[in-house]
Amino acid sequence: MNLVNLESVSHAYGPKPLLTDVSLGVEAGDRIGVVGRNGGGKTTLLSVLAGTVRPDSGRVTHNRGLRVGLLSQQDTLDPASTVRETVLGGLAEHEWAGDQRVREILTNLIGDLDLDSRTGDLSGGERRRTALAKLLIDDHDLIMLDEPTNHLDIEAIAWLAGHLADRKSALVVVTHDRWFLDAVSTRTWEVVDGRVERYEGGYAAYVLAKAERARIAQAAEERRQNLMRKEIAWLRRGPPARTSKPKFRIDAAQALIANEPPPRETVELMRFAAARLGKTVYDLEDVTLHAGGPGAGPLVLDHLTWQFGPGDRIGLIGVNGSGKSSVLRLLADTIKPDSGRVVRGRTVRLAHLSQELAEVDPARRVLESVEEIRKYLQVGKREWTASQLLERLGFRGEAQWKVVGDLSGGERRRLQLLRLLMDDPNVLLLDEPTNDLDIETLNELEDLLDAWPGTLILVSHDRYFLERVTDKCVALLGDGKLSLLPGGVDEYLERRAAGTAVTARLGMGALTAAPEPAAPQPSAPSAPSGLSAKEERELRKELNRLERQLDKLSDQESRLHAAMAEAASDYAKLGSLDAELREVAAQKEAVEAEWLEAADRLGD
Repeated sequence: MNLVNLESVSHAYGPKPLLTDVSLGVEAGDRIGVVGRNGGGKTTLLSVLAGTVRPDSGRVTHNRGLRVGLLSQQDTLDPASTVRETVLGGLAEHEWAGDQRVREILTNLIGDLDLDSRTGDLSGGERRRTALAKLLIDDHDLIMLDEPTNHLDIEAIAWLAGHLADRKSALVVVTHDRWFLDAVSTRTWEVVDGRVERYEGGYAAYVLAKAERARIAQAAEERRQNLMRKEIAWLRRGPPARTSKPKFRIDAAQALIANEPPPRETVELMRFAAARLGKTVYDLEDVTLHAGGPGAGPLVLDHLTWQFGPGDRIGLIGVNGSGKSSVLRLLADTIKPDSGRVVRGRTVRLAHLSQELAEVDPARRVLESVEEIRKYLQVGKREWTASQLLERLGFRGEAQWKVVGDLSGGERRRLQLLRLLMDDPNVLLLDEPTNDLDIETLNELEDLLDAWPGTLILVSHDRYFLERVTDKCVALLGDGKLSLLPGGVDEYLERRAAGTAVTARLGMGALTAAPEPAAPQPSAPSAPSGLSAKEERELRKELNRLERQLDKLSDQESRLHAAMAEAASDYAKLGSLDAELREVAAQKEAVEAEWLEAADRLGD
C-alpha cells in the first residue's frame, strides 16, 4: 500500500535548487535510509514527504488517515511543560508503568532524567532525546527521523536500531551514521544535484551498487573511484564486529576489489610512526582520575597503569559520562591526575580535537586560516596543498574564500580539524570528530587518516567510523580500568548487556523491575572470583607472564612483516619467512587462549 507519493516535485531555497522534478513513493513496510552531502536537500526531502514544507511545484499525496511521526532537527518542545507531560501526555502512571514497550523506551532514552523537570531546563541533547522518546511512544504508520542518533551513545544507538527493526511502521531516516543505516534500512536514497538516486539495500549495498555503476559507466574520476574501491575493500575485510555481509552484487564487488591493497599499509605506517615518535608516547603509571577533579565527580581511572605506543590506533568506548573526554584531556595535559604519573614522550607533537570549537579569527578567509599554519602537508607518500585538503573536506571552489564568521557549526568543525592536521602532529586525540560531517566528508577524512602515521586515540559514537579507522578498542566500564575489547563494539555491547540491569529514578516509579536480590551467602575469606588470595596472586603472576610473552610474539610478528616487505622479490626467502610467521601466529593464538582462560578464572 502506498503511503506517500511525490509527483514531479521541485523545490529551491533562493537560487539553489534542492529537488528537481522528483517522483517517488513510500510504501507500507519500507525502511529507507537517506544519504547525501550537507545542504544537498535531505532534510528538505523529509519535510516535503511529511507535508511540513509545500514544494514550489509538483504534487504530494498522503494516504487517507496517514499517521506520520516526524523528528526534525528543530526543537519544538514547550519549555514550560515537564518531561512527563511532553512524553506521556495525559497517561496515568499505572497505564504507562504497566506497558513494557513504554518503559523500555523511557529507560533507554531518558532514564537519567527526572520526569518532573521542565523541558526548558534541559540541555540540547536531553531535549533531543525527550522528543525522540515522545515520538516512539506514539503509534505511527510512517516514522521520519532526521539525525536520530545525535546525542546518543553507542549503547543507545544499538538499542534504537533494534527497536526500529521490531516496529511495523514504515521508516525514512536521514543519518550520517553508516552502521545505523545498515542496521535499519533495506533501501537507500541518495539526494544529489536535485535528484534522488535509489538503491536496494542498506549502506553497504549502496556503496557496492554505486561503485558498480561508476565502473560500468567509466565516468568516475580516478580519485573518487579509488576511494570507493578502498571503502568496498574495507567492507569486505572489516573487523570481526561487522558480521553482516552485503549480498547485493557480490560478483561485481569481487571484480572491483581484485588486487586491491588493504586500507592501511600497517607495517609501513608503524615503522614511520616509530621513527617520528620513538618508543614512548604515553605511559600512565598508577594513575587515579576523577572527572570533576581530585576526589570529585565519577571515578574514571583507579590506579591504572597503561601504555600508548607509536602507531597505536585506539577507539575509546563508554557510556555518556563515563569519562572518555576526561581521559583525552588527561593525555592532552589540560587536567592533572588525582595521583600517579603521566609520562609523555619527548618527541610527541600533539593535536587535540575537543568537543568545544577552538576560536579562529572570524574576519579571516577559510583558506587563509589554514595557510597561516602551513601551506603544504605530506600525507603518506603524497604532498597536498592547503587548498587541496580543504576541497577534500568539503570546501570547494568559492567556499574556501568564505569568511570564518559566516561558517556553520559543521563547517567550523571541519576547519578546526584541518588546522590541527596541517600542524603535522604525530599524536591525534579526537573527541567526536564526526559531529556534523556528511558521509562523503567522512569518507574523505577516513582516507586521510588511513595514510596518516602516528598514534591515534579516538572517542566517537559513530560505530562505522570507529571500526573503520582504529585497530583496537578499549572501554571504560565504570571499574576504573581500561578494558581491552578484542571483539570490538559487539563485545562492548555484550559485556554491558551482561551487567546489572539499568534502573532510573523517574518521578514516582522505576522503569524496570530491579533484579531479585540474591540469597545471602555466608562470608568467606576469598577473592570475589571464589579464589583464595594465594591462588589469585599466582593467577595474576601467570597473566603478567603471558602478557610479556604476547608482547614478544607481537614484536616477532612485526619484524617478520617488515622482513617480508624488504624481501618482496626473493621468493625462496619469502617462503621461509612466511612459514616462520605462521608458526609465530600459532604460538600467539595458543598464548592468547591461555590468557583468556586465566583472565576468565580471575574474573577480570
